[in-house]
Amino acid sequence: MFGLFKKSPDTASSPVASSPGWITRLTSGLVNSRQKLTEGLSGLFRGKLDDAWFESLEETLIAADVGVGTSKQLIEQLRREARGLNLEQADALKPLLKGALVNLLQPLERPLEGKGHHPFVILFVGVNGAGKTTTIGKLAQHLLQNGRTVLLAAGDTFRAAAVAQLVAWGQRNHVPVITQEKGDSASVIFDAISAARTRGIDVILADTAGRLPTQLHLMEEIRKVKRVITKADPTAPHEILLVLDANTGQNALAQVRAFDDALQLTGLVVTKLDGTARGGVLAAIAGARPIPICFIGVGEAMEDLHSFNAKDFVDALIE
Repeated sequence: MFGLFKKSPDTASSPVASSPGWITRLTSGLVNSRQKLTEGLSGLFRGKLDDAWFESLEETLIAADVGVGTSKQLIEQLRREARGLNLEQADALKPLLKGALVNLLQPLERPLEGKGHHPFVILFVGVNGAGKTTTIGKLAQHLLQNGRTVLLAAGDTFRAAAVAQLVAWGQRNHVPVITQEKGDSASVIFDAISAARTRGIDVILADTAGRLPTQLHLMEEIRKVKRVITKADPTAPHEILLVLDANTGQNALAQVRAFDDALQLTGLVVTKLDGTARGGVLAAIAGARPIPICFIGVGEAMEDLHSFNAKDFVDALIE
């Protein structure tokens, strides 16, 4: 795995190209998404281009979770390109579709810098089951491998199991975990910042309780968490990452909108792309709320979480 964090020149080298091993895992992880999209596209790239053909492509994209608005944008772009190139046969549109998706997604590529502040505070938010705690554990391992010191803040105080899971990750990685028997996310993370300063820790990975965007009182509570962190360090949190389960389809876009409105997100982590996800939700996000996608996950292994690369993703998604 490469490029999870860009580090300052004195502590790390710059990212390199995606490894063949990751490309293989990505392609394997997206097999379900690719099959569903391919089923819709298989009969399309034949014959002549006409209005009915573009309507069929739009329907296929919408069915792949690309979303109505983004699908229409892509169709309009492809129509213009087809006219400009005087294309008449549908098979010529496949590379243009892949190119359009890459161009749409590339602005979302952004590996975390993870520098400029000490400690560097990363706040993880999202609904229950999206994979926040597992993502934190994986990032902790990679940070350690890159020479960083790490502290975990068990801010999901609503669920004892979540705290226990984070403590287990801390034990596995031999990193400290700040917990409280009684208290809320804000107080746990406040204590974590104080502890990190005392111990000279580089990065804090802070978990929070899962919440649905429709739970207005819980969304107000996560705003409070952010305010309390800022009191502990006026520059923090330095990253606010929303962890999304790709299998939720268009609901993932609704989550992005709600959490971004509440917290001003700095990045996304899209997990479980190896499940029943259609993969197109990343394009929907790019079209409707283009927040950087820092990482994507295609499995449970540490190597299955990787910095997002638009071309790799589209190549793995469309044969």
